[in-house]
Amino acid sequence: MSVRTGLVGVAVMASVTAGALATPALADARGAIGDGHRATQRAMDAAVAAGVPGVTGQATDKSGTWKGTSGLGDLRTDTPRGDQDRYRVGSITKTFVATVLLQLEAEGRLSLDDTVDHWLPGVVTGHGHDGRKITVRQLLNHTSGIYNVTEDKGFQQTVFSRDGFLRHRYDTWSPGKLVQVAMAHKPDFAPGTSWNYSNTNYVLAGMIVKEVTGHSYADEIRHRIIEPLHLRATSLPGTTVTVPRPASRAYSKFPDDPDKKTYDVTELNPSLASSAGEMISDSADLNRFYSALLGGRLLPAAQLAEMKKTVPVPTGKGEPEVGYGLALMRQKLSCGKEIWGHSGGIHGSSSDAVTTRDGRHTLSFNFNGDWTGDSQSVIEAEFCPK
Repeated sequence: MSVRTGLVGVAVMASVTAGALATPALADARGAIGDGHRATQRAMDAAVAAGVPGVTGQATDKSGTWKGTSGLGDLRTDTPRGDQDRYRVGSITKTFVATVLLQLEAEGRLSLDDTVDHWLPGVVTGHGHDGRKITVRQLLNHTSGIYNVTEDKGFQQTVFSRDGFLRHRYDTWSPGKLVQVAMAHKPDFAPGTSWNYSNTNYVLAGMIVKEVTGHSYADEIRHRIIEPLHLRATSLPGTTVTVPRPASRAYSKFPDDPDKKTYDVTELNPSLASSAGEMISDSADLNRFYSALLGGRLLPAAQLAEMKKTVPVPTGKGEPEVGYGLALMRQKLSCGKEIWGHSGGIHGSSSDAVTTRDGRHTLSFNFNGDWTGDSQSVIEAEFCPK
């Protein structure tokens, strides 16, 4: 979607020319493309031409399922991207976490109006932060004002700089440590008075799931979502550094690298993302999840309505209007269609998963590079083909 959400805010914004990568051959899948998806394939090809190593995606609509790929999954071996690739989905994890919390609310085990301090006493405190004045709802829609851990300069140096990442890519980060880093800063604003995307919000949300249930957010997601929906490619790896096969390699360019090289960043310890973005999935599973969610199969009507109550998101001049609900983003496209979903970024991986209001037309796709590529054009091409 037009507002990029993820953990790699520094790396994603790096300005690198497309010529820094050798241009891989485009996957020639056109013989199997239905008319309704030709524009989507062209948009994927354009992303590769702009420098993205490879793209994989899948769409489902009234005509069935379409799979598309373009470019390479491995620059060393010239292996094409696969249409069943698993990949790190970054902040798309947040929708799963929010769904669990809303299920718990439906069961009467917590309220969206509970304070953070009610469940995590003394955790959100210091430099003006006060968990007694912040609600669970404000965590989930990013109106808490809590400082975003990924904006911390020390965290950025350790996790997003070239030397920092290469030295610390296998380090384990506890949720408590991530929150502690954020608490060393002042809040962005008073709770409920503005909006700012903060990964710390969802680290705390995952911690609340454990306090309410006695189980980790990962266990609750597996039990409540992954297993019932038979999401066989979806996993929460914890501290496991590899991506299960089938999978392509993931690539990054570090903005502080004077040589502007392309690095293979596939292996990393995803605890740095925690419940804000550690998940691995594939396009088919993401489509099934968002279709089930918007189709009313995961939440009662009241909780789904709460999830879809949005607050305005600041966007750039000329960008489409976006609203943010409880880890669910709403956007109206150029042709007037309304879509819901989330995007996600983590080292070497940029993903989007979107669906129509009724969950009947879905699209999920991934770029295996984090520095270039127009994801919005892919979305527009699928839902508003010219």
